[in-house]
Amino acid sequence: MAIDGQHLLATDAAHAFVQVFGKTTGAFVSRFGGKGDDDANLEKPEGISVAPNGDIFVADYTTGDVKVYTKDYKWKQTFSEYGSEPGQNIKSEFTSIRNGKYYMPEAGNHRVSVWDLEGKFLFTFGKSGTAEGEFNNPESAKFASDGKLYIADLKNDRIQVYDDAGKFLFGWGKSGSGEGEFKAPAGIAIDAQDNIYVTEIGNDRIQVFDKTGKFLTMWGSEGKGDGQFDNLHGMFCDKSTGWLYIADTGNNRIQVYKPGN
Repeated sequence: MAIDGQHLLATDAAHAFVQVFGKTTGAFVSRFGGKGDDDANLEKPEGISVAPNGDIFVADYTTGDVKVYTKDYKWKQTFSEYGSEPGQNIKSEFTSIRNGKYYMPEAGNHRVSVWDLEGKFLFTFGKSGTAEGEFNNPESAKFASDGKLYIADLKNDRIQVYDDAGKFLFGWGKSGSGEGEFKAPAGIAIDAQDNIYVTEIGNDRIQVFDKTGKFLTMWGSEGKGDGQFDNLHGMFCDKSTGWLYIADTGNNRIQVYKPGN
């Protein structure tokens, strides 16, 4: 998910659309993409990021395409493709934009690839493995205000932190259900205070940490009720309000939370 002005943009992978909602009301506004063979169509959109000029970057998990749309949802350009060579990608996930660069975690290639906002490939970092600086299905890559990049290393059950050049800084987490432990961490959101929110597919919950990885709180359980989840994935924090938008994928809905007192 991403915020575009007063709108929440959510990738609907199963239907191949990006859906647009009022960010405070949840009211449906529009949608774009959809299956087909035209430039504007999508196959399985996953990652979505909005550039400072309003351009919308959508990463397609199946085709390897990154499609760029204008702020009025018109197709503008396509770059990248499916593969393992530099500038290609396999199983693109939840992306970020910072300082004129587009960062894409690739679950299929176990790395993060980086382009400029014109679609020129710049560099990659990471490889398959369990050591520091290695990944097993990196799922999301999100920036804190100080430029540190937090990456959910899904199958290694941990969070890793890098600088914007791809240098490993530190990490935390191990497999489990206790505080600071993970089962398939997927989505990351970061609030205005640089607190780190992490969704867990395996534990059906959200954990919250400070920017150093210190555990703060957690909530959620398996189910269909309010505050319950099934197959948690992406997440986004609107820094202007603190509202947290959570993709409750297995329940086919988005849950919204606001800061507590």
